[in-house]
Amino acid sequence: MTAEAESRTADFWFDPLCPWAWVSSRWMLEVEKVRPVTVRWNVMSLAVLNENRLDELPEEYRELLGRAWGPVRVCVAAAEKYGQDVLGPLYTAIGTRFHNEGLPQDRDTLAAALREAGLDASLADAADSDEYDGRLRASHRAGIDLVGEDVGTPVIAVPGPDGERVAFFGPVVTPAPKGEAAGRLWDGTLLVAATPGFYELKRTRTVGPSFD
Repeated sequence: MTAEAESRTADFWFDPLCPWAWVSSRWMLEVEKVRPVTVRWNVMSLAVLNENRLDELPEEYRELLGRAWGPVRVCVAAAEKYGQDVLGPLYTAIGTRFHNEGLPQDRDTLAAALREAGLDASLADAADSDEYDGRLRASHRAGIDLVGEDVGTPVIAVPGPDGERVAFFGPVVTPAPKGEAAGRLWDGTLLVAATPGFYELKRTRTVGPSFD
């Protein structure tokens, strides 16, 4: 699994509210420039992931999870109407507003993101509806089934050297590496993720997410 490997599709599951997933997603856009990789965007949900353990979580995080339903519902509604290819531009429009610009995580911001992506702004109404929750849960489950419940967002999956999918949570990195540095991180991540029996590398975070 090297820089010279054949072209492959990387499935990337995201929740627009997660700042760490946002940084990882910007890294993946860099990877596309320097490696034969095409990203296919998918929705997962921090709200769904944590819905059975709310009592264990700090109040501040529970409040965040309450807000987390709206953006993922809007993303799923947009993909249902226009196709999965709209998720990349829509995620960029939402994430830039939420994370880089620090705008309110509300319906008006979602509507503006939809308009920027060339989509029907009225899809922002899906934020307060459970109409698309079945599709949301199915998309979430497709990612989680590859890595297990003890993860967050993002989840990334690629075809492995033996034909089996290689999937992993992360990487958690900040700021997003650029250029060939992004490619080297990709190469190394695939190398360890494809190693049988490999589960975890980790160190304590000493800084918050940087969106530079």
